[in-house]
Amino acid sequence: MQIPYELILGWRYTRAGRATRRNGFISFISGVSMLGIALGVAALIIVLSVMNGFQKEVRDRMLGVVSHIEIFAPNGAALPDVDLTLREARANPQVIGAAPFIGTQALLARGEDMKGTIVRGIDPAREPEVTDLAASLKNAALARLVPGEFGIVLGVDLARAMGVREGDKVTLVAPSGQVTPAGVVPRLKQMTVVGTFDSGHYEYDAGLVMLHVDDAAKIFRLEGPTGIRLKLKDLHQAREVAGELARSLSGDLYIRDWTRQNRNWFAAVQLEKRMMFIILTLIVAVAAFNLVSTLVMTVTDKRADIAILRTLGASPRSIMGVFVVQGAMVGVIGTLAGLLLGLGVAFNIDVIVPALERLFHASFLPRDIYLISRMPSDPQSSDIVPIAIISLVLAFVATLYPSWRASRVNPAEALRYE
Repeated sequence: MQIPYELILGWRYTRAGRATRRNGFISFISGVSMLGIALGVAALIIVLSVMNGFQKEVRDRMLGVVSHIEIFAPNGAALPDVDLTLREARANPQVIGAAPFIGTQALLARGEDMKGTIVRGIDPAREPEVTDLAASLKNAALARLVPGEFGIVLGVDLARAMGVREGDKVTLVAPSGQVTPAGVVPRLKQMTVVGTFDSGHYEYDAGLVMLHVDDAAKIFRLEGPTGIRLKLKDLHQAREVAGELARSLSGDLYIRDWTRQNRNWFAAVQLEKRMMFIILTLIVAVAAFNLVSTLVMTVTDKRADIAILRTLGASPRSIMGVFVVQGAMVGVIGTLAGLLLGLGVAFNIDVIVPALERLFHASFLPRDIYLISRMPSDPQSSDIVPIAIISLVLAFVATLYPSWRASRVNPAEALRYE
């Protein structure tokens, strides 16, 4: 099979066959364009992979503490019929776990230290059905939540901030006061710290406390659980299942899935991801359109070669094909190099970032500022394929005008001074 001469000449011009000063400069510019495309593609892959990893890591850690769906009564009141709601919720085939809870807010005090906390009253026997955190604790701390003993489990960062350990006493201050002859005074209850948990999510580790649901009902003067937490087979079906439950459950109940609980955060991440894609694509576009100047200089330098080819019978379309091949070669090589570099960094970022942190004695993601303390990465084909296609298309588009100019070279004019 004979290789078309357009491919042979295009590849030769890409390598700048003759070792002249001008060809050397053209080869340098061609290499810069190739490098620019590679770096742009690599930057796009790395940034989007890190953003995907960050979103996945935060979501997984968030769902280790937050259930897929919450069913609760209006105004923080107790559910009218907990057993009926549990049966109706479990009837949905997507539901694989259900547990009652009490959710409210309170102040936690020890000495002069006072912190606002999210209080969650749980059933230790059922809680592992709905959260990965409870399952990972293997009930070690949760088993110590015995009704009537008023034990409490704190997030590790909250315990550290208040300087408490297992066995210490803390005071839980309920938000609504108690009416006495002396006026309204806050309801206080001394609790015993029976354990801590580490979810890996700073927001919850620094602000969530758990106690037995019966103790929470007594402290906050509730007749029973205020809601039910559900775990699904597929967390991505949460919104659809929530809609089904809204139609099937009895009574006036509110239903909230995990996508709505943190809707603003996920929407912000998606917006940032789209904007970063657009901004970094401009880097690839600039590098691709550097091909225009490279090919224009190549056409000017090869005018005599073009004229000879025309006199030998080459058509304008063939001449145009030679320079399209040259530009396409630069685009393909640059894109492939960028893919290899980007994927190499994206798949090994958990090794690269710690090495850089040790080298510069710095922490890129301080745990007390960011939700996670390590750099995650999750390369996805839905991002990588469009990046490669856009890079190749931009490189091809950049070749059209210089190639068209080459096809319009007049052989007589080009050979007049040769």
